[in-house]
Amino acid sequence: MIASRDELDALDVDIVSMRRRHLRGVLRIEAQVYPRPWTLGLFMSELALRTTRIYLVAKVNGTVVGYAGLMLTGDDGHVTTIAVDPAWHRRSVGARLLLALSRAGIARGCHGLTLEVRMSNEPAQAMYRRFGYAPAGVRKGYYAETNEDALVMWAHDVDLPAYGQRLATIESALTGITTIEGGIL
Repeated sequence: MIASRDELDALDVDIVSMRRRHLRGVLRIEAQVYPRPWTLGLFMSELALRTTRIYLVAKVNGTVVGYAGLMLTGDDGHVTTIAVDPAWHRRSVGARLLLALSRAGIARGCHGLTLEVRMSNEPAQAMYRRFGYAPAGVRKGYYAETNEDALVMWAHDVDLPAYGQRLATIESALTGITTIEGGIL
């Protein structure tokens, strides 16, 4: 029997703070989606910077299916990474991660959020636009392994009520259940 789109989307996703125990699953995804994946050492050093970093994982039935990170710099947050296991694409895992990451950044004092995305990654750009990110520039050859340009995108005034309403609207459109660990926000 083939599952309907509603059944596929009706996930029970847990969003939790990334811990060392999650890194095997994170590295598995990293190796699938990036030509030059981050190393265990890089993730470990990022996790050690608790005052200026927020790293989350999305789990379904205990399995890591996605992850995301945010670097806090002054009043802004920079999305350092966001990835979803290709087997879980088009299931709103990335949107759930970005919702939690955005809210965590806002709770930590962010007024703006920024990121770089491959020029060829139109699905990711569409998701970021839903979250209020707008193109702000191009970094030529940013992705050294492929010499691909990066589109720089910003979401401004994320600490204002209008952005909170945007996030609430995105969240209300999701099907299934998203549980967020208490210590994230």
